[in-house]
Amino acid sequence: MSHDLHHRAVVADAHNDLLMAVAARPPRSWGSFFRERWLPQLREGGIDIQVLPVFIDDQYRPEGALRQTLRMIECAHVLAEANADQVALCLNGDDIDATLAESKVALVLALESAPGIDASVELFPTLFRLGVRMASIAHWGRTPLADGSREDATGSRLTVPGVEALREMERLGMLFDVSHLGASGVAHVLELATRPLIATHSCARALRDHHRNLTDDQIRGVAATGGVVCVNFVPDFLTDDRAKVSTDRIVDHIEHIVSVAGIDHVGLGSDFVREVMHDVTPPCCENLDDEDPMFDFPGLEGPAGMPLVTEALVRRGLPETDILKILGGNMRHLMTEHMG
Repeated sequence: MSHDLHHRAVVADAHNDLLMAVAARPPRSWGSFFRERWLPQLREGGIDIQVLPVFIDDQYRPEGALRQTLRMIECAHVLAEANADQVALCLNGDDIDATLAESKVALVLALESAPGIDASVELFPTLFRLGVRMASIAHWGRTPLADGSREDATGSRLTVPGVEALREMERLGMLFDVSHLGASGVAHVLELATRPLIATHSCARALRDHHRNLTDDQIRGVAATGGVVCVNFVPDFLTDDRAKVSTDRIVDHIEHIVSVAGIDHVGLGSDFVREVMHDVTPPCCENLDDEDPMFDFPGLEGPAGMPLVTEALVRRGLPETDILKILGGNMRHLMTEHMG
């Protein structure tokens, strides 16, 4: 039953860093590497909509951040053009609908923390023209736009350029992503937002007290904008007990978000990084303290394992209509109605 349901569903993943691994190859192999390494995984996992975050490694910051941002965006266009029979880079809801109707994978470009922009908010329209359709403005630490969640002790809100970035993204039709944003920054965004927000890869703090996760008030706030909170699969954000790491724990977080925000405001944001970490040298990301991005659980190391999440949802006894919304129905609605 779960296999049939999974492949009937529109399955959307709001965060997979696979673009980092592809862009690490020579440009001449971007299209073929994606086709050989990643496309089979997306197909096996039944992924219909895949958000491609542009994350910039420490080695490129700060001087080379914009150059690498542009390089990764070009990589996304090249791999899409080289595999046009299987995928399409989508700019709006009509693109997504048309791509799904042709049984192709809809790819959507996102910025993660936007280090290539820094305080130059006037570059958001430039990147929008290049295909970017969602963005966050902080990662673990401090940026010219806002503080990330590891800096929660500062109690800082968005900077003046950060407020301008939110306004500009809303004007453009670019979805604002609150994942990684510090608590005071999230509160500030919730005060100012006039369009739906997204948390592309965040869990429930009530179940795992980690600064990367969202509190119930924050979850309710995102839902009140009409937005979606997408559950992260990284074990350290799901639980502090590795013995409890399983797809059932993912469902625990999904059910909690549903209980707080309602069934229309939850989705999936896998944050699959194991294969990317193996492929990219030097390793990505700032010092993650106690987090171990290489630790995951058997079967769900990458997108091919996504049907296991559907199995867990069915096993928990959720109605089919709810499962369809969780797997991607809510994300598809958000993107088709409010993106581009």
